[in-house]
Amino acid sequence: MKPLLIVDGYNVIGAWSEAEKKGWSLDESRDRLMRQLEDYAGFSGEEILLVFDGYQSERTTTTEEKHGDLTLIFTRHGETADSYIERAAAQTPRYRELRVDTSDGLEQSQVLSSGAIRMTSRELLRELREMRKSGMSAHQNQPYMNRNTIFSRMPEDIRARLEKLRRGE
Repeated sequence: MKPLLIVDGYNVIGAWSEAEKKGWSLDESRDRLMRQLEDYAGFSGEEILLVFDGYQSERTTTTEEKHGDLTLIFTRHGETADSYIERAAAQTPRYRELRVDTSDGLEQSQVLSSGAIRMTSRELLRELREMRKSGMSAHQNQPYMNRNTIFSRMPEDIRARLEKLRRGE
């Protein structure tokens, strides 16, 4: 069983000086973080849960999208990422290696009691920078607009069928 890393997405974005410096929108920051964590999952051999708050959204259910070893999670309306992360950490078997990224002090103590190793968002960002410096990023040479589109994730046969439909064939 692969080690598990649970990441509080908005905590990382809040600590990400590069996002602020370059003026990335929240959507762009989320997308870039997701892509970097996809690469990191391959590099580290970990399964990653990237959790975003749906606390103030209109979403009635928690949504999960699988991207290889990365699972993107948006919590439902009224549920914080912290509560989702605490529950996921508590439900993880003790024999599975678990790291939790959060900068929230109360949450850190909660996950430590679950047997997890805690890390701060700054520590995770440092690990992501080190990965990029070592040249392990699968996305590093792709132009921004071609990355991580729905079309690029479709199987080749479905893309071919859609292209035929588009051309009226």
